Order: sequence, then C-alpha cells, then structure tokens
Amino acid sequence: MFEFDVQYRDGRARVAQLHTPRGTVTTPMFMPVGTQGTVKGVSPQELLEIGSQMILGNTYHLMLRPGEALVEAHGGLPGFTAYPGPFLTDSGGFQVMSLGHMRKITEEGVTFKSHLDGSLVKLTPERSIEVQQALGADIIMAFDECPPYPAEREYIQRSLERTERWLGRSLSAKTNDHQALFAIVQGGVHEDLRRQSLALTLPYDTPGFAIGGLAVGEPKDQMYPAVAFTAAHLPEHKPRYLMGVGHPEDLVAGIALGVDMFDCVYPTRTGRFGYALTDDGRLNMNSSAPRRELVPMDADCDCYACRNYTRAYLAHLVKAEEMLAPRMLSLHNLRYLHRLVERARAAIERGEYHVWASEWAERYFKGQIPAWFQQAIDTGRSATPDPAI
Repeated sequence: MFEFDVQYRDGRARVAQLHTPRGTVTTPMFMPVGTQGTVKGVSPQELLEIGSQMILGNTYHLMLRPGEALVEAHGGLPGFTAYPGPFLTDSGGFQVMSLGHMRKITEEGVTFKSHLDGSLVKLTPERSIEVQQALGADIIMAFDECPPYPAEREYIQRSLERTERWLGRSLSAKTNDHQALFAIVQGGVHEDLRRQSLALTLPYDTPGFAIGGLAVGEPKDQMYPAVAFTAAHLPEHKPRYLMGVGHPEDLVAGIALGVDMFDCVYPTRTGRFGYALTDDGRLNMNSSAPRRELVPMDADCDCYACRNYTRAYLAHLVKAEEMLAPRMLSLHNLRYLHRLVERARAAIERGEYHVWASEWAERYFKGQIPAWFQQAIDTGRSATPDPAI
C-alpha cells in the first residue's frame, strides 16, 4: 500500500514515486500547509491546478477546533476539505516548542494551555495517534519533542531519548494499516547527537523518516551540515522528509542532499505580506516600483495571477488591501515552489542537477552564493555512501 520507488539518481538527489492509498506522488515535492484544514486563501481546486500533490494538516490545531470527531464524520480530511489527494498530518510536536510559555513536558506527554481559550489540553503519543487516525491522513507522524534553538546539549539529548520512547508508544497506539507512520530524527545541530538519534530511530524501520529539530532559528551554516549528515544515513529505499522547510534556496540545497519531501507556511505567509517569489529573489509588491510595471509578476510563471494580471494591478490590490491580493500572491508563491521542484526533478532525470542548481543560485543570489549553499550542492554531488551508524 505504501511503496517508494526511486527512478532517477544524480549524486544524492533522486526522483521517486511515493505510492499512498489516495494516489501516487512524485518526489522531490513541496507540500502546502493547511494547518486548520485549509491552505490560507487557496481553494482545493486551485491547489490541484497548480500541481499540489499532498497537503499537510496539524493535529494540535484540528484537535482543538473543530475537533477530530467532526473531521472523521466527513470521512477524514479529504471529505472535510474537499481536497481529494493524499494528506500528511504533523503530530503536534512542533507546538511543544512553539508554545513553550504555555506548556509543560513530562514523560507521559505535554500539557498545553490552549491558545484559543486558555483551557488545559493534554497531548500524549497515544492521543496524538488517536487524533491523526481520526483525521484520516495517509501519512502520520510519531509524536516528538522539537527542542528550540538555542538549547543546552544536555536538554537536546534528553529530548531525543524521550522522542525515541514516544516513537515506540506511537507505534503501539497505531491501529490503522491504511496510514504510514514516519519516525522523526532529532539532535539539533550536533552531529554526535544526530548520530545517537539515528541509532535509536532506524531500528524501528518505519515506512519513512523525517529530519526534525531544524529550521527553528539556527543559522543555515549550522543547519545544512546537520541535514547532510542525517539524510546520508537514512535508508535509500524510504522517503526522507525535512520538516518545516520551504524557502526556495532550502529546497534546492535539500534536494541536492537527498531530501524528498518539504513543507512550510512560508509561501502563503509571504504572499499575505505582499511578497512574490521569483528566480531573481523576492519581489516586494508593497514598494512603489511594481505599481508602474505593465508586465507579469513573474514572466516565467504559468499561474493564474501571472497569466492574467500585471505587476501594476497586483501592486494596486496590495496597496488597497484588497482580498484578491494575498490570494493571488499566495497562489503564485505556491506555484513557484511547485515549478521549482518540477525543474529540479527534470534536472535530476537529465543527470545535470549540480549544473542546474548552480545556475539557479547564480541568478537567485545575484552572484553572491552563500558558502553553506555551495557546500550543500558540492556535498550532494557525490553519491559515495556514508559509513553506517
């Protein structure tokens, strides 16, 4: 029911087919985030039209509102949202970190103070799996603890050990064979702690593995060595998911290092703030220059906004605070990231990923390619196996 077939390799980058009960998706892929059962400002039909393959929902938020029972009564997230494709649900582990001032962690689980009404909510591995099974996602995540950055080494070590124990409890609680549960590797930016987490996690042999605990505030020159090390030691025949990462440069670098799946609120949040993603960097539609430009927002893009509207018109909508502005910019930004991974897949199939990524970066960074990015591309160029954990 869940199969992962690698079809092309170029260095560590690869193109694969991930088969799920609700359909087959092609990786590398970017997953739009529908935290509360909707990708903000974008309809399910539009998501399909721009090439979205899998949507992410969030256990914590959907558990609080509207409650998993109502979602289950609709047949799960596909019926509830009218998006017919595969879903992935986050376990709520990220909220363990992001709601740090409103929660208490014990071995049993996490007690939150609801951000909605202040009531106390307990989330354990068993409860997280119960909710995710009711939500009906194709891929569900083990309940984990995601440490903030910076954090003491001793805390990160205790956290990753607790995450492994919660993984065992998550798997024991799972009863639905139509869902694949992914384990999460933690360890912050410390290679030795990542190695320890890998040694604890890999024996569970879950259908896929996630790289967690990154993109939480650490510098990218510390983040990407951790991604490179972790991805290199994950199984070749299973999908690798880099959680919470979605800036264009992160997708290109992560794909080079063998990552298959990404998600982030960045494209829609950036759209709501009036920014458009392009190969030349972010275009600020709040500035005065676009208001005079009678050209598409992105001449290379095939999204509805770029096919039909000028920069001047969209900048006018941004300035006037019209609802169509964040909708169109969010739609464009999502399509940009989908196009980016489509181009990456094509380059891998041609055996030219390193060349394509370097040319893309030269334009995107305007000739000032960061050392961390170049190192990621160069590391990914080699397919030499890393020593076993």
